[in-house]
Amino acid sequence: MTKPAKSSLVPIIILGILFFIFGFVTWLNGTLIPYLKIACELNDFQSLLVTFAFYISYFVMALPSSWILQKTGLKNGMMLGLLVMACGALLFIPGAQTRVFYIFAAGLFVIGTGLSILQTASNPYITIVGPIESAAKRISIMGICNKIAGVLAPLIMGAIILADADSLTVSLAKADAASKAAMLDELASRVVWPYTLMAVALTGLGLMVRFSPLPEIEEAKDENEESRTKKADAGKTSIMQFPNLILGVIALFFYVGAEVIAGDTIGIYGQSQQIPLSEAKNFTSYTLIAMVIGYIAGIIAIPKYISQSKALAVSAVTGVLFSLIAIHTHGYVSVLFIALMGLANALVWPAIWPLAIEGLGRFTKTGSALLIMAIAGGALLPLLYGKLAGIDSIGNRQAYWIMVPCYLFILFYSVKGYKIKQWGRK
Repeated sequence: MTKPAKSSLVPIIILGILFFIFGFVTWLNGTLIPYLKIACELNDFQSLLVTFAFYISYFVMALPSSWILQKTGLKNGMMLGLLVMACGALLFIPGAQTRVFYIFAAGLFVIGTGLSILQTASNPYITIVGPIESAAKRISIMGICNKIAGVLAPLIMGAIILADADSLTVSLAKADAASKAAMLDELASRVVWPYTLMAVALTGLGLMVRFSPLPEIEEAKDENEESRTKKADAGKTSIMQFPNLILGVIALFFYVGAEVIAGDTIGIYGQSQQIPLSEAKNFTSYTLIAMVIGYIAGIIAIPKYISQSKALAVSAVTGVLFSLIAIHTHGYVSVLFIALMGLANALVWPAIWPLAIEGLGRFTKTGSALLIMAIAGGALLPLLYGKLAGIDSIGNRQAYWIMVPCYLFILFYSVKGYKIKQWGRK
């Protein structure tokens, strides 16, 4: 790939802002779930359609995003992604005015679409914007920006839209139909200014990226690399002939589902454990704090003290252990171990990717698109959790059994699955 003539601090700062946005917008869902549950009068399953609407956009847009970026280039693609996100944020205005949940869901889908384009452009950009020797350091910085934003998002949005959550819940339970409708209308209106400001900020950032000194970087053919990749995929005619990829896609599907369940259901789970919403609205931040700790530990330990595959195995075992403790305890202790799943989840994404795309050669781009499509786990598995939680004989706490098979498959992949290079062989 071509490199800019000179790497500077300015592109890193701009990209850091973009990665901050990824984390901030993504982890707002943990606050939106209890908020929309009240404002739109939803049950637990319906409220988790927030995660479905957001994450299913990655599945739908994974391949189209690559095509769009081929037409626009990486820099203009990042601008486009930000502008699409701004359009999604503006849909929250009619959603708030009507209290129709599906308008909110449409806004979330559009925001997710913009994020899909933005991430497809910026993830490779941070790798190639400077010297390849320091790429890992830049990626680490971006990851910390992302996770810190995830910590702040629920705290900031929760303070704005759920400031009086407990007293409001009590008042709604006692109000007559007319008073209840008026209170819900007022609650719904609280998102108008935050999302209007978000749309303005995203538009401004889009223009900033467009006219910034970020260099346009295009792929260039590397004859040595071409030779290596042809040798790596020799004899392969289909992407389905790479077990390490296909099993990696499944593992990533389960991982994203587990990560979203841990981060986005913890608020409504806390309420089910009789914890006031004024506290529960911030629980997503605790999950993200655990992820930041895990992420920093990974930066220090991998590969100096532990390999990627072993880190993945440790993460999976930890996930199973924390899931079982959460299921078999109650109240704050149970919630604590849901939050600590963030620690178990932190290293899974960066560990699966290199193991899954190893040896793909000319199929690498298609394999990467399949891995992005696996983010659909964040759309589907939380819905399954919500469905299980809504069954009286199961409930919110026992519904977390869904996490155990997710982590067990990740464990299988970390020990054996990634080593399988041909179907029918070990």
